[in-house]
Amino acid sequence: MSAYAALAEPHRRQILDLLRSGERPVADLVTHLGLSQPGVSKHLRVLREAGLVVARTQGKQRMYALRPEPLAEVVQWLEPYRMLWSSRLDALERHLEDS
Repeated sequence: MSAYAALAEPHRRQILDLLRSGERPVADLVTHLGLSQPGVSKHLRVLREAGLVVARTQGKQRMYALRPEPLAEVVQWLEPYRMLWSSRLDALERHLEDS
């Protein structure tokens, strides 16, 4: 699965948001998301297959961490849109200053 497809689901984006601050166990993600453990595990499997997260075992827990490298492709794809919005906001700013 591609990073794009993985990011299409809101819960997966929430998981990535939670992992931005660092590694977390599955139980912590379950608590924050309010989903069942099997539901969170299913989303984590998709994110792992897309290369967006990595897992390691620590005692009886599975710890998950963000892998930001695959997001570089998404950022590169979004760049032209960012430039489009930036130019439009600059134009709006000039219009408001002239008014």
